[in-house]
Amino acid sequence: MKVDSTRRPGLRRRPPSPAWLGARAVLGLAAVLAAGAVAAGSRDPFAAARERMVRETIEARGIRDPRVLRAMRAVPRHLFVPPGHRDRAYADSPVPIGEGQTVSQPYIVALMTELAEVEPGEKVLEVGTGSGYQAAVLAEMGVRVYTIEIVEPLALRARETLRRLGYDTVRVRVGDGYRGWPAEAPFDAVLVTAAAPRIPEPLLEQLAPGGRLVAPVGAADGQQLVVVTRTPSGSERRTVIPVRFVPMTGEIRGATGSGVASGLPGEGPGERPLGEGSAGGSGQGETGAEAGSSGRGSREQRPEVR
Repeated sequence: MKVDSTRRPGLRRRPPSPAWLGARAVLGLAAVLAAGAVAAGSRDPFAAARERMVRETIEARGIRDPRVLRAMRAVPRHLFVPPGHRDRAYADSPVPIGEGQTVSQPYIVALMTELAEVEPGEKVLEVGTGSGYQAAVLAEMGVRVYTIEIVEPLALRARETLRRLGYDTVRVRVGDGYRGWPAEAPFDAVLVTAAAPRIPEPLLEQLAPGGRLVAPVGAADGQQLVVVTRTPSGSERRTVIPVRFVPMTGEIRGATGSGVASGLPGEGPGERPLGEGSAGGSGQGETGAEAGSSGRGSREQRPEVR
């Protein structure tokens, strides 16, 4: 019979204590989680920066909707900006996206999304696609997005980025967003990302009962971010914070009276096919800094073609 020379005769080995086993389990779990975090970080080198962005510039400033925070953590913002600016993608500031435009700072995107109070399955109109980042955040929350961009190169790039990332609930159109997208109305929410002296009447008309419109309103030296809710008796309006967005241009500058300008009912003049997917809008901006897609000129509206 073999004798274990490492054990003293007559002594029994005591079983591990429950506390020791528990500590070992905790350490093992921590090691697994750490390994997972390292693996995730290696797959997405911007994951830590994105988490810091949400924690320090969005949650810390009062955004509380867990669905908004989850979407902001999920959407890879760096893929919506040119490669040369990706090191700035998660800073609390606008980032250039070409064509003299920028993508809005993360806090403004989160704030406008929270104010829209969207639910999964709802339809949202966005006036001012820009890079497509705001549309992606909305799509991440399970809504169907119809977005309009007046600067065609931006619309094409946004459409391609959204397609590549799998946001197939976003439809994009090139055109002046003043008239909205009547063929798909009503919308549960409308987000406008350029400042107008007044809210275009066609956008209010395309709100569903109970729907919310979020937009900057006012002149360059005195804009306010406002929320308009459609009610059975008309609408209710509340002011949120002072902001400074680039101005909405195009048809809004020539509209008079009720805000409805001449032209084909519900559509812009001179439409022509763009190609599958598309998008258009008239601006994005920030608190304290001009930014975003300006919606320059009165470019002909070009419908998407599926």
